[in-house]
Parts: sequence; C-alpha cells; structure tokens
Amino acid sequence: MYWTVHLFGGPRRVNHAAVTIGTNIFTFGGYCSGVDYNTFRPIDIHVLDTVKLKWLKLELNNDKDSKSVPFQRYGHTAVAQDSKIYLWGGRNDSEVCNTLYCFDSETLKWSTPNVYGKIPIPRDGHSACIIQNCMYIFGGFQEHPHQFSQHLYMLNLHTMVWSIIKTQGNFPSYRDFHTATAIGNRMYIFGGRGDQLAPMQTDREIYCQNIHYLDTTTRVWVTPVVYSEKPLGRRSHSAFVHNGFLYIFGGFNRNLDIHFQDINRYDPDSSTWSTIVPKGTSPCARRRQICQVVNDRVFISGGTSPVFPKPLLPLRLQDYDLREQTLNQLIDHDDLHVLDMNPSLKDICLVNAWKYMKEKKIKIVDLCFPLSLKKDLAIFEPFESSKTETNITDDYEENFPLLSVIDPFL
Repeated sequence: MYWTVHLFGGPRRVNHAAVTIGTNIFTFGGYCSGVDYNTFRPIDIHVLDTVKLKWLKLELNNDKDSKSVPFQRYGHTAVAQDSKIYLWGGRNDSEVCNTLYCFDSETLKWSTPNVYGKIPIPRDGHSACIIQNCMYIFGGFQEHPHQFSQHLYMLNLHTMVWSIIKTQGNFPSYRDFHTATAIGNRMYIFGGRGDQLAPMQTDREIYCQNIHYLDTTTRVWVTPVVYSEKPLGRRSHSAFVHNGFLYIFGGFNRNLDIHFQDINRYDPDSSTWSTIVPKGTSPCARRRQICQVVNDRVFISGGTSPVFPKPLLPLRLQDYDLREQTLNQLIDHDDLHVLDMNPSLKDICLVNAWKYMKEKKIKIVDLCFPLSLKKDLAIFEPFESSKTETNITDDYEENFPLLSVIDPFL
C-alpha cells in the first residue's frame, strides 16, 4: 500500500457525507469554521472525478425554496443504490431533520419520496448502510428527547416503509459518530461517543473499543471475541471495506485528547485487528473527514485537525503563552489524499522519486524527466501537510509552474 496523490484546493468541509457512483465521488453539505449555519440555504454538492482528479461544484436548477431540496447541514448520512443517493438526518445550528431526500445522479434532481411506517426521530451523528435494498440506521443523538440513541431502524427502499427492528443478542451501547459498514449480510459497528449516564449526555464520555455486528438475516447482534490488541476507542473516524477486510482511519478521543492518523484493519474471519502502515506520507491526524473506495484506491478528503498537536515535552516558558492559545484551535482541511491498495510499478517509482527529491532537496523543474512524468509527479505528495494555505499556494507556484494537473476549487 502506498500513499500517492496529495492535493490541495478541494472543498473545505467538515462532518459532511459522501458516496461513490462509478468513478465519481459525490459529497454533500458539511460545515466550515467561521460560516453561519443558521440559514436554510440549499445543501451544496461537490463531485470529485477520481480519474482526472478534478473537483466540480454542482450548480443545480432546483427551486431554492422547494421542500424537495435539503438545507445545508452536517452530521447527516448518505448512501447509494444504483444511480440514486439517499440523504437522511443531520442538522444546521438551529434545526434537526428526519426527512428522507433522494438525489438522482443522472438527472441531478432532488426529490422527497413518500415514506411510511415508524419514521425515526430527528437526529445527527448516526450511521447508515445498505444491505439487500434496505437502509439501516443506527444510533446517533436525537432531538426529542435530547439524548443518545441505540435504536436500529430499517427503510425498505422498495416499499419505502420505515420500521424499528427488534433484535436479539448484546446490541451496541448508546452512541453517536460511530461507523456502520456492510460486509455481506452483516453490519459492523465500531467506535463512537457514549456516556456513563447514557442515554443522557454529560461530560462522562466513553469510547468503546469493541466491534459489533448485526446479522441481518437472523437479526442477532454479535460481539465477537477479538484475538489481538484492539484499536483505541474513538469517534468521527472513517471506515471502509476492501477485499473483505474492514479498515478504520483517523478519529478523535476526547478523554485522551488525541486526534488519530492510524489505519487499523479488522479481519472478520480470524477476528483480529492489525495496524497497517502504508509507505509514503499519510494525512495528518484528523476527524470528521470523508473516505470512499474506488476500485483499489481510497480517497480521503476534508475533516479537521488541531493547529498544533499537544507537545510531548514541556515547552519553554517564553513559548508557552503563544502555544497555549493555539493548542485547542482546529484547522479545517481542503486537501485530498489517495491510498493505493494495489499500486502499479509506476506509482511506486513516483513515490520513491519524491522520497529521493526530499532527501536531496531537488525540485521537479530540475529533473531530467519528460513533461508527462513531471505532471504525474506533481500530484504525488507535493507539499507538507502542516503548511499554511498561503505557503502551500506560494510553494506550488514557485516549484511547479505550468504543471497543474487539477483545477483549483472555486
């Protein structure tokens, strides 16, 4: 595995939702620090062409006042079935929603399908996945009553009927900002934020390390015995599946005050976790990013990170005041990272070329490479993640003139 592409200039978003249709990744909503989210403007949609590595903001002709168009939000979920994308839940700063919206990726139109049955209470921070034409919703933080949830809902996408699923076994505890991932007929739940006094919310947060799965055929929850060391509990991480393995990336644990940048892999057959360390430079520690798999490549974008991580050693007194002011500040990202699970020989060579260039302090323009290879090389980790946006732009113009392979996001 290699971290290959690293680009800036995409949508700067946190706590957004994404799905993959073909080779395009659709992202919906999210927030950016410093922006007012009390308004009810239409949700924004950005599309990443994973072949050309270009972002596009969709400008739709839907009536802005139409009730079929969701308002801008965060903490929602989106799932895809064929060309249809179903968006549910989430909130802005003043309202939580439980309307089901459908976006047609072919006609680029929103609709609100008629639904029946037991509609879930409005919430955010829940999880969703599709198994055999049914969308499963678990957990989250619901509005009325104001508390955590551990309910499991199912929406049959053929009949459009909501139902509360009665299950057996040891079901997961109350939580939000966990992940739900489908592997076959099983829905795997990992992580999330709970509370010692759940379902109430207090400052006594808990972060579960156990993995749970629901067998949707028998409707039985299982907490498998794990025969290895478990990843630390966390929330707001990403989860994805590749070749039957479950992977998690990033996340945050408030009790430990840690933002994670590790990748952990769970093998359902052996029920073991292992830490994966791909070659190349990984994304900086972050939470609330999006993560999508297209063929053998994993695309990670956005999220938020501390401006400076907590120091491992005490700071000098003269540095303490300035550093303390920034320790709890967060920076929202507009970058894109690609993890190639099965890299080609060319990709491996490009990554190693970058490593050599860094060691020898060589610039792309000084290489005796064909222009086509310089263009390819320009998108393989061209900048340090810790640089500011201004420095990134300056370095790009200085080091890679006329080699841009991706349009800047507008």
